[in-house]
Amino acid sequence: MILGIIGLGLMGGSFAISCKQNYNFTKIVGIDHNTKHAQTALKLNLVDEIIEFNELHKCDVIVISVPICAIICILKDLSKMNLKKNVTIIDFGSTKEEIIKKCPENIRKNFVPSHPMAGTEYSGPEAALPNLFENKVMVVCNIEDSGKYQVNLALDIYKKIKMNIKIMDAHEHDRHAAFISHMPHIVSYSLTNSVLKQEDKNHIVTLAAGGFRSMARLAKSNPAMWKDIFESNEQNLLDAIEAFEKELKKAKNLIKEKEYDKLYEWMEKGNKLHEIL
Repeated sequence: MILGIIGLGLMGGSFAISCKQNYNFTKIVGIDHNTKHAQTALKLNLVDEIIEFNELHKCDVIVISVPICAIICILKDLSKMNLKKNVTIIDFGSTKEEIIKKCPENIRKNFVPSHPMAGTEYSGPEAALPNLFENKVMVVCNIEDSGKYQVNLALDIYKKIKMNIKIMDAHEHDRHAAFISHMPHIVSYSLTNSVLKQEDKNHIVTLAAGGFRSMARLAKSNPAMWKDIFESNEQNLLDAIEAFEKELKKAKNLIKEKEYDKLYEWMEKGNKLHEIL
């Protein structure tokens, strides 16, 4: 079987490494609109060959690891191609509902919508890691509309690269993702922008200890990618931000009113999340 990966950055590159190590593809080929990235991926041996888009008809499995708007466009382009009848098409989009709704009907059975709950703040083929997906969750959505062969093949690949599989409805996925993934990025960007408005930048460097660096880490993420994610999950993200604002306002008022015992109780409630994690 031939695996074709569209998008050879952190996610696509890491998936290629994992499959090379753990799955019996005869060849892994890649596509990236950034020619520099494509050549770097080849030099790093992430893929065996760089191909043109019109050569995807040779592939048995196609993985789309690009921003959401591009995923939707690529699915439309794939629907017009003479692909193999049983080709399995997988996407790694961070939201699922809009992508699924816009997937052309003639390739819907071939399509297995997936979201790997893995990543770092870095991007590009140099950021690819051999163990990025190991013991991470792969959410697979709305499989009732996917072909049985395609679902079984996708799940087999995920198991072989040592991922934990979670089947979920796309609407449910997007709402949960807004709270646990998308909102933390908005908070991180908000934190860094507020700090950058401080007058003395040297003091930021001096005082930036572990806590700040941990919270600011997500603001290193690719803005182009996250703009697409925020746009595609707008209402769920707004709901998450409003919930966060309520808690932040509550903390602000408790401090303002010097109710530190209640603030202590509020923080204790927050500690309970670690019992779940």
